[in-house]
Amino acid sequence: MENRRTPLVVVTGLDAAHCGRVSRDLLDRPGTVVVHHDVGQLGQGVVVRTVARRSAGLVVEDRTAVELAHGCLSCTLRLDLLPLLRELGRRASVQRIVLRLDPALEPEHLCWAIGNLLLDDEGGATSTAGDHVEVAGVLAVVDGRTWLDDVTSGDDLVDRGLAAMPDDERSLAQVALGQVAFADGLLVAGRHVDAWTRARLDAVLDRLVSGTPRCDVSVGPERLLAALGPGARRGRPTSVDDPLLPGMPPVGEDVGVSIVRFGSTRPFHPERFHEALDVLLEGVVCSRGRLWLATRHDRALWLESAGQGLRIGDAGPWLATLPDDGPAWDQVAPERRVAAALRWDPLHGDRHTELVVLSHRQPGVAVIEALDAALLTDDELAAGPEVWRELGDPFGAWHEDPCEGTPPADDRTASTTDREDRS
Repeated sequence: MENRRTPLVVVTGLDAAHCGRVSRDLLDRPGTVVVHHDVGQLGQGVVVRTVARRSAGLVVEDRTAVELAHGCLSCTLRLDLLPLLRELGRRASVQRIVLRLDPALEPEHLCWAIGNLLLDDEGGATSTAGDHVEVAGVLAVVDGRTWLDDVTSGDDLVDRGLAAMPDDERSLAQVALGQVAFADGLLVAGRHVDAWTRARLDAVLDRLVSGTPRCDVSVGPERLLAALGPGARRGRPTSVDDPLLPGMPPVGEDVGVSIVRFGSTRPFHPERFHEALDVLLEGVVCSRGRLWLATRHDRALWLESAGQGLRIGDAGPWLATLPDDGPAWDQVAPERRVAAALRWDPLHGDRHTELVVLSHRQPGVAVIEALDAALLTDDELAAGPEVWRELGDPFGAWHEDPCEGTPPADDRTASTTDREDRS
C-alpha cells in the first residue's frame, strides 16, 4: 500500500491579518483545512487552536483552548501541533493542510520539528509528523510598507507586542528575516506603497532571496505555489554549508542597496574585530558567513546579523584539524570539501574568512575598510598561533542551552550582540 503523505503549506509573516487573508484564499480549494495556533496567551499556559474547513459552501471553525503545563513554544509543537498534523495527515478527507503560523513562530524551527521530533504512537511505536505530511511550500507574506523598516530595526518582539512569552528576547529583525529567507515564495501585501519604498524593497529582496518567486497578494497563493520550481527548499533546514549567495543576485548597487563580499586568508585580531562589528549594525539588512579568529585557531566561527542585532557562534572544527582519515570526515558536506580544496593553504589549511553583507545604507567601502583593519598585521601574523592564543579576547565563552525540541544549529553555539550592548 502506498504511503501517501498529505501536502502541507506553511503561511508565515509578521502581519496576522495579511496571513489570515492568504490562508482563507487557500481554504477555497476542496479538501483543504487551515490550522492556526494563537500563542498570544502562551505565558499563561493557554494556546487557542483553530481548525477551519469548508462545509456546504460555508467556513466552519473548530476552536479549542489547549492548556500547556510548561508554557513554551517547543511544548506547543510537541504536545499539540505535531500530533494534530499527524492526525489530519491520516484522514482520507483531508487533501491538503495549511498551517498559518503565529508571528512568534518561525517556519524553520517548525519544519525541523515536523521531520525530527518523535511522537508516541498507538501500540508503543514512534513516528514523526513528517511521516504523514509533506511540506509542499512555505509562503511568507510581506507588508510592502513596513517590512524593510522591521528587518532593519533594533526592536525586540516584545516591543511590538508579538512575543509569545514575556522573556522572549528574539529581535523583530531576526524573525522577519528568518520568515523571508526560509520561504519558497513571497506575497507582497499592503496598499499604497510609494514608488521609492517599493523600489528599495524590491532591491533588497532581489539580493536576499534571489530566485524566490514573489507576487502581489492579489495574484493569490495558489498561482504562487504553482510557480515553485524543483529547487524550492520545501522545509529543508538551513546549514552553514549552504551558499552564502544563493541564486544569482544582482551584484551592482540599486537605490542604495548592495551586496558586499569580504574574504581573507588571515585571521581577525579579536579586540579589533569586536570594535569593527559596529559597521555591521548600522545601515545593514543582514550579514552571514564563516570567520577565522586568531584566538580560536582550531575552530571556525559563524556570524549572522539581522538589523541591529548580531550573533557569533562556534561552527565546528576547521578541516585542517581533522585526522587524514576517520569518521569525522563523514560529517563534512561535499560542498565544504570542494571549497576547502580550492583554497587550501600549505600552512593554515582551509582557515579563512568569508562574509556576505547586504547593505541598504552602509557604504560598501566602509564595511571593507573596517573589517580589513581588524585583521592581523604582517608582524602579528608572523608571530604564529601560540602567540595569537594570548591575545585579548572580548568574546568570551559562548553557549546556549536549547529547550527540548530546539533544532540543532550545525554544531554552533551562539552569543548575541546588539547596539545597546556595544554602546
